Amino acid sequence: MLKNLTILILVLVAAAANLNAQKTDDKPADERAIRANIEQMMKGWNAKSGAEFAKPFAEDADYVVINGMQLKGRPVIEKSHQNIFDTVYKNTSLSMAVDSIRFLRPDVAVVHVSGALKLTEGDATLNNAKITMVMTKNGDRWEIAAFQNTPVQNADQKKK
Repeated sequence: MLKNLTILILVLVAAAANLNAQKTDDKPADERAIRANIEQMMKGWNAKSGAEFAKPFAEDADYVVINGMQLKGRPVIEKSHQNIFDTVYKNTSLSMAVDSIRFLRPDVAVVHVSGALKLTEGDATLNNAKITMVMTKNGDRWEIAAFQNTPVQNADQKKK
């Protein structure tokens, strides 16, 4: 009886260790999903679709735009972006590159992204930004819970 109990405990410990190993193995898949969210935002911007741009955001996301204004919730993010796509940013394109992904927990990551907003005609850069996002895993879906957009001064602006 004691021998059977010892074997059972060893099997349970091995199974628990295997489960933890499987969780760590998901990190590359999680990084791909996070990068896909960045790609989705960029595609949404370049298609001038507020709905497509806002897809990666959590329903209750916090979004601080480049001028410091704060938006709350995916519906507001979608509507406000559609408004700027139809007006002031109508002739722009956005490029984004992931600089780093840091997992605070298996279901929470801080993501830093470099962004460049350009005019579609003439390819002049309007501004560069450093974006900080907090992403959370909700089931098997990564969502943007918080977004902070900070302008980056270019060399010409620093000289003034």
